[in-house]
Amino acid sequence: MATKTYLAVDVGASSGRVLGGVFDGERIRLEELHRFENGPTHAAGGMYWDLLLLWKNIKEGLKAAQAKYGDDIVSMGVDTWGVDFAFLGDDGELLGNPRHYRDPRTKGIFHDAFEIASREEIFAETGLQFMEFNSLYQLYAMRRADSSILDAAEDFLMMPDIFHWLLTGEKGNEVTNSTTTQLYNPVTKGWSKKLIDKFGLPNVFHEILPTGTNLGKLRADVIAATGIRSAEVILPGTHDTASAVAAVPAAQSSGKTPNWCYISSGTWSLMGVESSHPVINAKCAEYNFTNEGGIGGTTRLLKNIGGLWLVQECRRIWKDAGREFSWSELVRMSEAATPLASLIDPDHASFSAPADMPQAIRDFCTRTGQKAPQSEGEVIRCALESLAMRYRQVHGWLQELTGGEIDTIHIVGGGAQNTLLSQFAADACKCRVVAGPTEATAVGNLMTQAVSLGDIGNLWESREVVRKSFSVTEYRPRNTTAWDEAFGRFLNLLNK
Repeated sequence: MATKTYLAVDVGASSGRVLGGVFDGERIRLEELHRFENGPTHAAGGMYWDLLLLWKNIKEGLKAAQAKYGDDIVSMGVDTWGVDFAFLGDDGELLGNPRHYRDPRTKGIFHDAFEIASREEIFAETGLQFMEFNSLYQLYAMRRADSSILDAAEDFLMMPDIFHWLLTGEKGNEVTNSTTTQLYNPVTKGWSKKLIDKFGLPNVFHEILPTGTNLGKLRADVIAATGIRSAEVILPGTHDTASAVAAVPAAQSSGKTPNWCYISSGTWSLMGVESSHPVINAKCAEYNFTNEGGIGGTTRLLKNIGGLWLVQECRRIWKDAGREFSWSELVRMSEAATPLASLIDPDHASFSAPADMPQAIRDFCTRTGQKAPQSEGEVIRCALESLAMRYRQVHGWLQELTGGEIDTIHIVGGGAQNTLLSQFAADACKCRVVAGPTEATAVGNLMTQAVSLGDIGNLWESREVVRKSFSVTEYRPRNTTAWDEAFGRFLNLLNK
């Protein structure tokens, strides 16, 4: 086949990028066209996303794509993080900037929310893990505050839905991101009318659109701004983890008892398995796992783990203090630090949004009777080893929930470049780790477009393309005895 070019707009919580994927029928080649910063904007006591700045950058990336590829561009699609959203009014106007999921309005909200519907009832209805920033609690916070935006809302659009509306004028809620709201029922595969009614939410939710839906051509104003005329806009797995999992280069189908799991590693670590069905039972609820939509009708049974947010924030604090380190420098300093000297619970509330992450890590260690790490290398090693310990715990839970032995962990996303964390994961979990591809989210986005257009047959054929196209690094466990001993110390730190 002649080469075709698909465009992936991949917007993460800390940065965004527009990439081209040039496909020759067997392999796909990635080319970065535009990269831009993202992050929260603080205003009037709230945290927001700068939606219009993101949109401006997306158009810049599309314009660069047109200059490079011209009429070879056949399609494009947008993925972002989950849970966050905005509204349109009845005249099609955007009603304010979307709030950031770390906005303080949902802090402590579970107490009041569970008075309306119990934790057990919500989990039975949605199979989703409980996090205060889930869309349900953001919406309830708006209702509780008598939000004028909620009163005027006509259309509920999640972040990628907003960008697809800006591209095409079409309004809808793509399935993989909809499943992150805690308002989606994975059994009925639709919105939970029960929870929507109980929480007094307006009827603003759209038809849930399947991954791979073709939304059609670009708006006239987008064509004028970018020069792209003939491309189709296709819904990828719009939740970035769904797209990342689609790019896992696994050689075997996960099946009913998967023998591999994944970690989509970035600001967050999303660790789970690809399941043929939702798992909604008492153990799943006890371990606070989530059932989210995957590509090809699969379910992503996973758990959110704090991720490299810990390291990103340490790096930012040191940079603000005039000590700027590259990622490779941080890894080298960590390698020189004493192994397994101190550990933290990476999901402890004190690490959610501290003013000073290195100090928060030291304070946790002091509070739990450990020696506090002092140097930059000691702090980063503490964070990375603690993440690996959390991976070990979740790895065990996944095996219990699925009833099978998971002998391989695929780490995809930007965190796959962290060689130290990958080795720690192999050591802690005592199994093989395969790291890569690093741009998994964009790759999965592109592969879904190719499948939708009929250029690739299905998910498993697309994974064969990924294996041919990208190299990976394999890690084997070493010195597991020390990790066994330290794991007991780690478990004793939880919930402190």
